[in-house]
Amino acid sequence: MDIGAVDHVEFYVGDTQQSAFYLCTAFGFRICGEAGPETGQADHRSLLLRQGGIDVVLTSALTPSHPAASYVMQHGDGVANIAFEVGDAVEAFETAVERGAVAVEQPTVHSKDGTEVVTATVLGFGDVAHRLVQRSGDRAQFMPGVMDMIATDPEAGQELLNTVDHAAICLPAGRLCPTVAFYEEVFGFSQIFEEFIEVGSQAMDSKVVQSPSGKVTFTLIEPVTDREPGQIDTFLARHGGAGVQHLALLCDDIVGTVQTLEKQGVAFLQTPGSYYDQLQERFERSSLDVEDLRRTNVLIDEDHWGQVFQIFTQSQHVRRTFFWEVIDRHGARTFGSGNIKALYEAVAREKALL
Repeated sequence: MDIGAVDHVEFYVGDTQQSAFYLCTAFGFRICGEAGPETGQADHRSLLLRQGGIDVVLTSALTPSHPAASYVMQHGDGVANIAFEVGDAVEAFETAVERGAVAVEQPTVHSKDGTEVVTATVLGFGDVAHRLVQRSGDRAQFMPGVMDMIATDPEAGQELLNTVDHAAICLPAGRLCPTVAFYEEVFGFSQIFEEFIEVGSQAMDSKVVQSPSGKVTFTLIEPVTDREPGQIDTFLARHGGAGVQHLALLCDDIVGTVQTLEKQGVAFLQTPGSYYDQLQERFERSSLDVEDLRRTNVLIDEDHWGQVFQIFTQSQHVRRTFFWEVIDRHGARTFGSGNIKALYEAVAREKALL
């Protein structure tokens, strides 16, 4: 199955305008397209937001029959569709169904003024689906005949975020291995990493699957049931089952990006000062200045290939489930799992000093 990159991510939300306002003012996305009753979509309203190579679609139901209505009722606002670029949407859809995927939407052709987009959808994990998207013609036309495009604002600010690096997905206990097998068998993904993460009296299992192109990566996590309940258990309870806990967006300059995003209103998690005091013991060197990291609360981890720098936003979700990650890779291919233990120990040290 010829899967390229993430074509777009669709959120089902209660209010598209409110969600778009936050992502545009705080993160620097721009509204580039809209769909709704004015474009013949009587049961929903959607907005297309863009930044760098990231396309985010926000969709709200206008009638109870639209799937966004039941999704938001059960899960609150959240990721409902992670779309894949494919070379042939019909073939990819038929192959996925033959391999055991559940069909959600049959192949449909959207065309206008020489641009053609073919889409089809299958179910992934939980209530999250995968739209298979085949594009030809003007790629700036997101969904011809369905979504009206809006001219780019010439006064638009600097684009700080480039692509979707990975999605972190929480699964109920016992679903990790079957989900890995599903993505291997249906979509041809490969498992590239696994880790048992133990933090105090809590623990979680994690496996990472990736498309052959290397451009679609899912970090899959399940709780360990013979340990005390932790953040994964909390997510599953509040979200109402499996779902996307966070999306990681790649940038080129994490220190400058975080400083700009904070000025625009993004609230990031704070890091204990003792975390940075221990960096010299964890790493021989940092490719970014440690004081810059301390000032911006950016975390660092290292693997065989290099270093990775990351920071997580405070959740703005009413259920405190979904949040964002900003990530900057200096050669590293893994996902900063060493920071989970390092942060836990840093918090413990600071509590001991009180």
